[in-house]
Amino acid sequence: MHGTKKHIILMTVTAFAVTVFLGCSGGGNQLRKLQEKPDGPTSEGTGIVLRYIDSGKVTALLKSDYMRQFSNELFPYDEFPDGINLTFIDEEDRENFIRSDYAIKYTETGLVDLRTNVVLITSDSDTLKAQQLYWDHNNNWVYTNKPYTLISKDGSRNDGDLFDSSEDFTNFVSLNNSSKQYIKEETATTQNDTIQ
Repeated sequence: MHGTKKHIILMTVTAFAVTVFLGCSGGGNQLRKLQEKPDGPTSEGTGIVLRYIDSGKVTALLKSDYMRQFSNELFPYDEFPDGINLTFIDEEDRENFIRSDYAIKYTETGLVDLRTNVVLITSDSDTLKAQQLYWDHNNNWVYTNKPYTLISKDGSRNDGDLFDSSEDFTNFVSLNNSSKQYIKEETATTQNDTIQ
């Protein structure tokens, strides 16, 4: 009788250990799967319209046909593989327009990285072309460290290696640039220039 009691306790302990072992090995895999980040985007969307609002006023409008959101990344971002159309609006309601074939918007900083066939058209009809351009919405700034071409509405041209500028292009700084400028020559005549 005494041996049978030990045998029953040993079988119970063994059954418990096997149950725990098998249960934990499966549970461990489940736990690991929960901790792994997905291989793809966390969400996707079509017909995207993002409005940037400051003090109740729309300051920028970002449109895209398709967006993939990667919010589980260490540095979360939104990807626009089909490109974006971006309009930013200054205090005087002047609009500058940018389009690109591809873009990434970094969630934490708000920085937008525009790539491939980037075209920026200012409210004054100046056109900037580059292969990459960054738009910093928080600081109202655009810049690139790639070659660019800026063509003014009068046909003047500026080619350079990189530039920094405010959104309205009033503070434009460039490096290693060459330009062709058209200067309108005016003749100064006054009524006092006539000889009597």
